[in-house]
Amino acid sequence: MSRARDVVEVIAKALVDDPQAVRVEERVDDGDVCVELTSRPGDLGRLIGRRGRTASAVRTLAEIASERDGLRVTVDFLDDEG
Repeated sequence: MSRARDVVEVIAKALVDDPQAVRVEERVDDGDVCVELTSRPGDLGRLIGRRGRTASAVRTLAEIASERDGLRVTVDFLDDEG
C-alpha cells in the first residue's frame, strides 16, 4: 500500500456519511499508481465537491504523499452502482 492510498482513504472516510461504504483500491504500473475511490452515489457529490474543488484537493494531497515514494498518482472517483 502506498502513502497516497492511505491519504485518500482517510480523507474520504472523513467526508462521507457512511465511511463503511468507502472502498479504496490501488494499482501500480511502472511507477504510476492509480487509486480508485468508490462510494455510494449520494456520497460521491461530497467527495467531488462544488466545481470539483474537493476532488482536486484530494488529488493534490495524494500527489504530495506519493512523491515520497517516488511514484506518480492518479485518483479516480467512482460510484457504487450495486
